[in-house]
Amino acid sequence: MPDRILLLGGTTEARRLAGELSSEYDVVSSLAGRVSDLRLPVGESRQGGFGGVAGLTQWLAEQGIDAVVDATHPFAATMTAHAVAATTTLNLPLLVLRRPGWQQQPEDTWHRTPDAPAAATLLPKLGRRVFLTIGRQGLAAFADTGLWTLARCVDPPDPVPTWCELLLDRGPYNLAGELELLRNRQIDVLVTKNSGGDMTAAKLTAARELGIPVVLIERPPLPPGIDVAHTTGEVRAWLADRTG
Repeated sequence: MPDRILLLGGTTEARRLAGELSSEYDVVSSLAGRVSDLRLPVGESRQGGFGGVAGLTQWLAEQGIDAVVDATHPFAATMTAHAVAATTTLNLPLLVLRRPGWQQQPEDTWHRTPDAPAAATLLPKLGRRVFLTIGRQGLAAFADTGLWTLARCVDPPDPVPTWCELLLDRGPYNLAGELELLRNRQIDVLVTKNSGGDMTAAKLTAARELGIPVVLIERPPLPPGIDVAHTTGEVRAWLADRTG
């Protein structure tokens, strides 16, 4: 029987990896299920939480999982912490797949902050019309800035905020569309998370071309001592060394 792999996913990289591994391993993809119209990966999948560390530990043992690959969003710190705790308890191999973060270009004006509250505190010094592209979680940190704010989300927050204008949209986004949006809404400061990847980089290019400052929320640090990969090829090599 092929080795059974739990792939914690929901990202573009996780869907790609599920397809690449399906011919060699018995892969189960786990999706948080926080957005509507989920893009399901190839093969077996499950949706929803595990019930904390205890629930994940029990599920891994019951399912006979041989290794775990965490390909969740770079800001899914809680899920990663749970994966570390559960795999440590069961002595299972764990690999975290993280796409590289965005790199600042010479023409960029970036202000790096550790979290959303720090970003909100900085905003009044930089502009008056804000474009928030941080998803629906964490919006509340920006409720009291006193600035006109456009927040782009895939699904509406619950409850729906009354202090900002919501733009419900799903990428990928292109440069022409992002330039048009920034110009039409007279945006003078952009807030985003350092998620990395190509799908959302168009907004950074648009901000660069228009001379708009960017407040970049940095990723939470990974737990120490865990294996990290940056490409699906590195994941396959890691699995080949630890399974079979």
